[in-house]
Amino acid sequence: MDRSSLPIKNQSAIHLVDEEYRARYGAPDGIFMAPGRVNLIGEHTDYNDGFVMPAAIGFATYVAAGSRSDDRLSVHSVDFHEGLEFDLAETAQGPTGRWSDYVRGVAAVLRSENVPIQGANLVVKGDVPIGAGLSSSASIEVATAFALLGVNHLSLDRRTIASICQRAEHEYAGTKCGIMDQFIACFGHSNHALLLDCRSLQFEALNIATSARIVICNTMVKHELAAGEYNRRRADCEEGVRILQRFLPGIKALRDVTLSQLSEHSKELPLVVRRRCRHVISENARVLDAGEALRQNDLRRFGTLMGESHASLRDDYEVSSPELDRMVELASTRPGVYGARMTGGGFGGCTVNLVDADAVDEFKVAVAHGYQQSFGIHPEIYVCTAADGAKEITP
Repeated sequence: MDRSSLPIKNQSAIHLVDEEYRARYGAPDGIFMAPGRVNLIGEHTDYNDGFVMPAAIGFATYVAAGSRSDDRLSVHSVDFHEGLEFDLAETAQGPTGRWSDYVRGVAAVLRSENVPIQGANLVVKGDVPIGAGLSSSASIEVATAFALLGVNHLSLDRRTIASICQRAEHEYAGTKCGIMDQFIACFGHSNHALLLDCRSLQFEALNIATSARIVICNTMVKHELAAGEYNRRRADCEEGVRILQRFLPGIKALRDVTLSQLSEHSKELPLVVRRRCRHVISENARVLDAGEALRQNDLRRFGTLMGESHASLRDDYEVSSPELDRMVELASTRPGVYGARMTGGGFGGCTVNLVDADAVDEFKVAVAHGYQQSFGIHPEIYVCTAADGAKEITP
């Protein structure tokens, strides 16, 4: 892809990563990018073999890369002003809590899958807001994978790349995420959301009307309990499946359970587990309904489903926060707003809003003002259209 066709902010990030690479190593062999994402609907369903509807966005991670003659990987982050170097044969260490875990993890998993990558120099620059629930982690993972494959003149199909990057996050970042984030970073499609079946990895690209904008509101708050609670929610779902399998032996995940079956056996489940299961099962149904709404260009119906999703995440899955709830409340009262809900893992981060293009400017002013009055925090608001997935960028 020609960098001159990218928005100015993307060109600036590419210039920075290119300049830093040249200062350290000389001319790069290539520059690779992978986008962040926003999930329009379908939260906490991916690790339950369910359905999701993400869109790639115009924030991304950029990796300038060049080959080496030895077996070492040298990585420098423009954003964190630090780097590290390690031998590709010595990447077995687990999570350290540093940004480099994502890079190290991708390299290690590629090697463990017998992908013959050799040493490389990498410089990384990202503009995906960190801790906002827009998947900066999958963005750096996928960009790293494309860079390491690219400079080694290797290719893998994108589903395999997504699975490798998911495994890297499990084993080297310690988050037992589903496949959605890495998948959309690979398969994003301009002006489209993807209706993705997280079991089969089959997907449908659904057009988002050009009369609407995806507006992301960053609460600027991320509660520290997020990572641990994420893994607890996954454990609750797994417990629900284990119990329900006594009565429904054919099920493998909550994806296979209907709301009527859950109701029939609800007394067998602890109350908290029952509520977690109810969210996932009802959310899967909402995603499929939302897909039909987009096929019919029924944005009002889509927005109603977004509101129902937020209520379920708040009440049954309990992953919202006062800041997220207030942001959704403020957005929902504005003219031209089809729907609003929290997006991402929860406990802070962002809301996603589907807004009529003509109403966006007033929306931004009103929501920012109301939120600042409520919490004394000025939010960041990003107006987006759906973007393409990972690619190499030509100078």
